[in-house]
Amino acid sequence: MTERATRSVYTVFILAGVSIASLLSRVPQIRDLLHLKPGALGALLLMTAIGSLLSLPSSGLVVHRLGAARTVSIMSVVSMAGLAIVAIGTEVGAVLVGAGLFVFGFGAGQWDVAMNVEGSAVEQQLDRAIMSRFHAAFSIGTVAGALIGAGMNAVHVRPMFHLAAVAALVAFGAQVAVRGFLPAEVDEHADHGDERSPLKAWTERRTVLIGLFVLCMTFAEGTGNDWLGVAAIDGYGASAALGSLAYVLFVASMTAGRWFGPRVLDPFGRVLVLRAGALCAMAGVLVVVVGPSLATALIGIILWGLGAALGFPTGMSAAADEPRYAAGRVSTVATLGYVAFLAGPSLIGLIGNETGVLRALTVTAGLLALGFAVAGSTRPLEVAPAVDVPS
Repeated sequence: MTERATRSVYTVFILAGVSIASLLSRVPQIRDLLHLKPGALGALLLMTAIGSLLSLPSSGLVVHRLGAARTVSIMSVVSMAGLAIVAIGTEVGAVLVGAGLFVFGFGAGQWDVAMNVEGSAVEQQLDRAIMSRFHAAFSIGTVAGALIGAGMNAVHVRPMFHLAAVAALVAFGAQVAVRGFLPAEVDEHADHGDERSPLKAWTERRTVLIGLFVLCMTFAEGTGNDWLGVAAIDGYGASAALGSLAYVLFVASMTAGRWFGPRVLDPFGRVLVLRAGALCAMAGVLVVVVGPSLATALIGIILWGLGAALGFPTGMSAAADEPRYAAGRVSTVATLGYVAFLAGPSLIGLIGNETGVLRALTVTAGLLALGFAVAGSTRPLEVAPAVDVPS
C-alpha cells in the first residue's frame, strides 16, 4: 500500500512540474502571438501568482474537508482547465489568456498543498525522510516539460495545440495517480470535540516560525532561479551562454540536494541539516557576490543550490508532523513560502536598480541568516499515529 502511494505521489509531483514548465516554455510565443510589450506580458503572468495567492490560504480547509486525493483530483482538473483556456486564448486574445492563468494558478495552489500533505503522510508511513525526493521529482517534471516545450518550438507547433494536449494528459494522469493515495484517515479525537478549523494554524507560534523559515529558504530559491543568470552576465561579464549555465548549475544543484538529502536527514535530523544548509547557501551567496571571478561564482552557485534545496520540502514535513492538523499547517507554511517566491525576485530587482543585481543578492544572505536562526522550529513533534479507516 505504501509503495503504491509513494509512486502515486511521485507521479503527481512530476505532473505538476510538467504543467508549469510547459506553460512557461511557450511564453515567448504567446508574447509574439498577442503582440505584447514587456510590461503587458509581466502583468499577464502576474495573474497566475494572484490565483495561487488567493487559493493558498483556503487550501487547508479544502484538504481538511475533501482529503488529499479528492483535492488533487479536483484541483488538477481546475488547473488544467485554466491551461486549456490559456491555449484557446493564445488565438483569441490577452484577456482570455489572463483569465486562464488565474484559474491555472488557483487550481495549482490547492493542488500543491494537497500533494504535500499526502507526501508527508507517506513519509510518516515509511518512517524515513523522503519529502525532498518528491520535490526533486517536481524539478524533473519541469525539465521534462521544458524539453517538450523546446521540441514543440523547434517543429513550430502552435501553443494552442501543445498546451491543450498537455492539459488533457496531465488532468487524466492525475486522476489515475490519486487512486494510489493512502486511504483516508480518521482522527480518533474528533468524536470528543477536539476537531478545529485549519485556519487556527495561523495563530500557532511553531507553525508561523516554520513558515518564516520556509519563507527565508524560498526567498533564496526564488532569487537564485530568477536572477543568477542576469547576475553572471551583468556582474561578471559572462556571455549569454554562460549566464544560462549559471541557471542550469543552480537548478541541477537544487535537484541533487533534494534527491540525496534524505541520506543526511535521517541520520542527523532536520535541525542540524537545515542549519548546515542555510550556512552552505549563505556561503554560496557571498562567494557569488564578492568572488574574484566567474569560476568562483559558479562554485558559489553550486553551494547556494545545495544549501537551499531542503528548505521548502523539509518545512512541509515539519508542518505536517501531526496528521490531523496537517492540512491547515501545510497551507499556512506554503502560503508564507509562496509570498517569498513572488516578492523576493521583485525586491532584488528594485534594489538592483540602485546597486546592480549582483550586489542586491546580498539581501539573500541576510534572509538565510534569519532562516538559520529559526530552523529549530522544525524539530519533530512526537505524536500518536492516526487510525486507518477499514477498507
